[in-house]
Amino acid sequence: MELASIIESLLFATQEPLGVPQMCAAVKETAKDIVEAEEESPDWVAPLLNVTEDQVRVALDSLIAHYEADNRAFTVVERAHGWRLCARFEYSDWCRSLYPGKKPQRLTQPALETLAIIAYRQPITKAGVEAVRGVSVDAMVQQLLDRSLVKIEGRADLPGRPLLYGTTESFLDHFGVKTLDELPNSAELRRVKLPTPPEEQEGGAAPAEQLSLQPAPSAAAEDGTAAPEEEES
Repeated sequence: MELASIIESLLFATQEPLGVPQMCAAVKETAKDIVEAEEESPDWVAPLLNVTEDQVRVALDSLIAHYEADNRAFTVVERAHGWRLCARFEYSDWCRSLYPGKKPQRLTQPALETLAIIAYRQPITKAGVEAVRGVSVDAMVQQLLDRSLVKIEGRADLPGRPLLYGTTESFLDHFGVKTLDELPNSAELRRVKLPTPPEEQEGGAAPAEQLSLQPAPSAAAEDGTAAPEEEES
């Protein structure tokens, strides 16, 4: 039994993303159970007792290559928290037809701009976002919270202890990226200097780490930079 086939079966058996360590552990534990349960286990079991994460990654690559060579309608993709089997994008309309009551709702341009600022500048206060956009973002932030694209990260060390916002795991899945570093122009946008609200400026500023660009890149705002484009799903 080939490792790639075992990995394929694990991915097929769950709808949740599987990390490489999870798959590696599942293979080794099952192989151990087989050896302990049988007096003479098959020859192919022994190598699986010491399978490594690198071998699992090679198996994943071989599955992807196999699906591409056979022009299959699905493939294996890596998301923020692991790998999963997914239909290819060109078949999304047919897959979506199975769920007519779940039409994808695209973000409005103001919501997308607000999300981009949070994504590139997180953790950031609502006032920080408003300083960039120049308008109130109460409704936009609430919309993003309701859609689980944004979450509350804590409170800033500022007068009134305003909430800090950051993106969620759902955000990564929604835009098809594994980490925030994969967002468009992340390295360049980290260096962009943006407007800040009076309470966060020198003299009343928050600690540097709260307004840092790590681990996220800087904001895509009204300075001519582009916000991340929303993926069709």
